[in-house]
This record gives sequence, structure tokens and C-alpha cells, in this order.
Amino acid sequence: MIHLDGVSKQYGTKSAVSDLNLDIPAGELFAFLGPNGAGKTTTIKMMVGLLFPTSGRVRIGGFDLARDGEKARQLLSYVPDQPFLYEKLSGREFLQFIADMYGLKKEHGRQRIADVIGLFQLQEFVDDLTERYSHGMRQRTVFAAALLHEPKVLIVDEPTVGLDPRSVRLLKDLLRQEANRGTTVFLSSHSLDVVQELADRIAIIDRGKLVACGTLDTLRTQAA
Repeated sequence: MIHLDGVSKQYGTKSAVSDLNLDIPAGELFAFLGPNGAGKTTTIKMMVGLLFPTSGRVRIGGFDLARDGEKARQLLSYVPDQPFLYEKLSGREFLQFIADMYGLKKEHGRQRIADVIGLFQLQEFVDDLTERYSHGMRQRTVFAAALLHEPKVLIVDEPTVGLDPRSVRLLKDLLRQEANRGTTVFLSSHSLDVVQELADRIAIIDRGKLVACGTLDTLRTQAA
């Protein structure tokens, strides 16, 4: 579902990502690790169409983001590390906005909104203005919005930052469930316990280059 073919990104003379190749199938929970400045965020921005590579191709579900960006973006959802909401909307109004943006039919959209409100336990605050939300409430609402149109690809950047242990457990269970039902989950995280518990495969990037990729057992063997 996610294919990066020789992807590089240059900023002047600086190489943020260099000749990156990844092939991530449907239903895999794929973790992306690396120190600050390694190229993780640049890679994610290219995968969701916020940046275009200097060279190489990014494909989502077979669609080239440079040529068929609209079709590719219909298949994916992106949850950034800093959750963004329209603060003069309630949580429910925000979810309705997302449903309309993805073209969900009225009855289906209403049902999906009810589903994600229940899944993320938003009932207590979903009709309050989002400007009053705590970080954890914002994160849960953004995740609810991301899953509203049942994406084939879910790209998540540092999802556990600022969450309490109960919310972290909910999130872990959710990501595993999404992968089990066939969603490709691309997870960028500094949280090693999350990665060790959840990831089917792990890639490590440093200074823009892929330095290792495989299962946790494979990486441990290589490091021994």
C-alpha cells in the first residue's frame, strides 16, 4: 500500500532524505524510528503530499502522489504530532466537517460519527468547543476524525506524546485493531515500548538514510 522508490529530498545543498526505498503492504503495522533531524518528518510529509521529493516516487495504493495526489489522499489519513482542530467548532461539528470533506453520504456520515465518538469515548466533551480541550482530548478527537472515512493507510507521527496511560493503552489497542482489519499503519515514534509491543517491522533512519529494516528479532540479531 505504501511504496517509496528511491525517494530523496534536498534543501539546497542539504540532503534531508537520501535514496529511501520502502515497501509496506496492507495490514502491516510499520514503525519508523530515528533521532531528531534524521528525516522522519520530511519522509512523512512526502508520504501525505505536503512535500514533493526532489527525486524518486511515492505511491499510496498504487497512485503516484505527484500525478494522482487526490486519489492517493482519499486512501489515507494523517495524524500529526501536534493535533490541530478548528477551535470555534465543537468536536461533533469538526467530525461533521471531516465527513463532508471526504464526501460521506449523510446517513453513513452520521453513523460513522456515532461510531468514532463511541470508540474514542468522546461523549462527555464532543459538544463542547474544541478550544476548551486538553491535549489528550484533542488527540482523541483528531484520531476519531482520521478514522472517520475508514482509510486504507493511517500515518501517525508521535501519537503518545502528552497522553495519560489509559489513553496510551486505548491507542495501542486501536492501532493493532486497525492493522488486523487490513489498514496499513505507518507509525513514527520515539516510544520504544510502543514500537516493541506493536510493530510488525521496524525501520531506522539516520541522517536521511535507511540504516536498518526488519522485524524486532531481526534487528536484535543484526545488532548482536
